[in-house]
Amino acid sequence: MYPNLRTFLDALRKEKELAVIDVPVSPDLEIAEIHRRVIEEGGPALLFRRVEGSPFPVVTNLFGTPKRVEMAFGPRPEQLMKRIVSALHTLLPPTPKALWRERDLLWQIAKVGTRTVPARRAPVLEVCDKEAPLAGLPALTSWPEDGGPFITLPLVYTEHPRTGQHNLGMYRMQIFDGQTTGMHWQIHKGGGFHYHEAESAGQALPVTVFLGGPPALIASAIAPVPEQLPELMITSLILGDKLPVTPDPIGRHRLVAEAEFAIHGEVPPYERRPEGPFGDHYGYYSLQHDFPVFRVSHVWRRKDAIYPATVVGEPRQEDYYLGEFLQRLLSPAFPMAMPGVRDLWTYGETGFHSLAAAVVRESYERESLSTAFRILGEGQLTLTKFLIVTDRPVDLSKASVLLETVLERFDPERDVFVFNHTSHDTLDYTGGRLNHGSKAVMIGTGDPKRTLAGEYTGGPLPGIDRIRPFCRGCLAVSGAAYEADPELAARLLSSRDSFAGWPLVFVVDDADVAESQASFLWSVFTRFNPATDMYADGKIANHHFGYQLPIIVDARMKPGYPGRLVPREDVRDKVSARWKQYFA
Repeated sequence: MYPNLRTFLDALRKEKELAVIDVPVSPDLEIAEIHRRVIEEGGPALLFRRVEGSPFPVVTNLFGTPKRVEMAFGPRPEQLMKRIVSALHTLLPPTPKALWRERDLLWQIAKVGTRTVPARRAPVLEVCDKEAPLAGLPALTSWPEDGGPFITLPLVYTEHPRTGQHNLGMYRMQIFDGQTTGMHWQIHKGGGFHYHEAESAGQALPVTVFLGGPPALIASAIAPVPEQLPELMITSLILGDKLPVTPDPIGRHRLVAEAEFAIHGEVPPYERRPEGPFGDHYGYYSLQHDFPVFRVSHVWRRKDAIYPATVVGEPRQEDYYLGEFLQRLLSPAFPMAMPGVRDLWTYGETGFHSLAAAVVRESYERESLSTAFRILGEGQLTLTKFLIVTDRPVDLSKASVLLETVLERFDPERDVFVFNHTSHDTLDYTGGRLNHGSKAVMIGTGDPKRTLAGEYTGGPLPGIDRIRPFCRGCLAVSGAAYEADPELAARLLSSRDSFAGWPLVFVVDDADVAESQASFLWSVFTRFNPATDMYADGKIANHHFGYQLPIIVDARMKPGYPGRLVPREDVRDKVSARWKQYFA
C-alpha cells in the first residue's frame, strides 16, 4: 500500500482520479462548494495548487468514491483480518502443527508495528516553523455559519499520562490564531480520556497532530476500535508493513516520518474557549460550546508540503465511504470482542452513531438482550442512540430488509426498551443538552409473529397530507411542521385502527424521504430522541413499560435543533460562474 500521500496522488493521476485546479481559489467557502459539487457527481479527488493566502496546495475528496477507497487500501487488509480471526480457532492453544500451518499469516502479523528511522530519512523533519507556526495553513471554512477556519483532517496523537498507551483520533480543530486552536475532544474517545487523566492530575497533555502521511493513517484515526488496541498498529496492518516513525528533536512524541505536517504543542488543564459553530457530518451545525485549547509550540513539515482536507455535511460525504470500508475491515473482529455478535453495522446515513444494528446469537431465551447491553457498553458503540437486534441472518446494510425482519418478529410488550438520561454523541442535539439524551433497543428474534402491510389502505389520517411506506410495516407520514402542531404524533394514536399491519410509524417533515434509504435514515434518525419523541399506548408491569402497537415516532425538526447546512447563495453563484475555469 501507499507509504505516503504523494504516492497515492501519483496513483490517482494515473487512473485519472485526480483533477488539478490551477486557478486561484479561496479556502473561505469556495473550495468547500467545489468539493461538494464534485462529490455529489461521484467526481475525482481535487488538488488546488493556488490557494489564496497560503503557500501550500490543498487536496480534498481523496476517498469520495468506493473506487478510490479500494485504490487506497485494496482487498488485502480485509482478507488479512478474516484470516487472523479464523486462525485464532486453530492457534489457541498454540501447537507446533498449528503454528507451522499458519506460518505465512504469522509472518504477516510479525510485520505489524512501527520502526524508527533517522532524521535524514524522515521528510516530515525538512522544515520547522516556530513563530506563528499555524500562519499560512490553508484551513477551510466550509459553511456560512462556521466559527472560522477549521483543520478538518487532523490526526490527533496523544499518550496516556501514566501508562504511555497511545491514541490516534480525529477531532476537528478551529484555528483561533497563529499559535492556538480549539480541541474538540468528543466523549467516549481516546484523546478525551487522555486529557481527562492529565487534567485530573493538574497537568497539560502533550499533543501532536499529523496532517497527511499514508492513507492508512487517516483510516486508523477514525476506526472504531477498542481503546486498548493502538491505532498505529491498525495503520501498520493496513499498510502491510511497519510504520516508519522518527523522534521529534524538540518535542515529546515520535513523528510519522512520511507525514506532510506534524503540529506539536500541549492542551493545558482547566482552560476553555468557545469553539464552533461547525457544519458537521450529521448534516447540521454543531453549536458553539466551550472546549479545551491547543497551544502550538512548533510545526514540522515537508518543504513542499501538501495540505489534506475534507468537507463534511449531509450524508453521503467522503467520511461515509471511509466508514463503510472500516466496518467491512473490522466486522470479523466483532465476535472476538463481543461473544454472541454475528454481525454488526452502523449506518453512515445517520452519522453512524444514531442507528446501529446487529445479528446476534440466541442460544437461550433473551440472550439477544444481554448481547444488546454488551454492544451498548463497547467503545464508540456506547454512543448508539437506536439499536436494532435480530437473530436472523440478514444483510444489515439494507435497512428495509432489517426492519421488515424485526417488525415481523418483535413483541412490543417485551422487546422494546427506552433508557432515559444517557450520554449522546457530542454532535447529536436531539436530547436538548450537549452530550445528553436517551437510547432505545428493539429486538426481533425467532419466528414471525405478524404479517406486515405493504400498501397503506387505512384511509385519511387527521392532520396528515402525505403517506409513504418505507418498507413493509414501516410508514412515513407528514403534515404540519412541529412548531405549528407539536401534538400531531401523539394524536395519531387515536387512529390506531388505520395502522393495522404497520407497527412503526414515523412522523416526518416530508414523507417523500421514504423514497430512498439514505434520505429516510438521515431524516428520521437524526431528528428524534427516543425518550421524548416515541409515542405508544401500553402499561407498566414489574417496572417495565409494555408497548402496544403502533409505535409512533415524531421525527420532525424541533425548536432547539441546529439548522440544516445550506451553502451561501453568493458563493454558489461564484462557483457556478467559474466552473469552467476550475476544470479548463
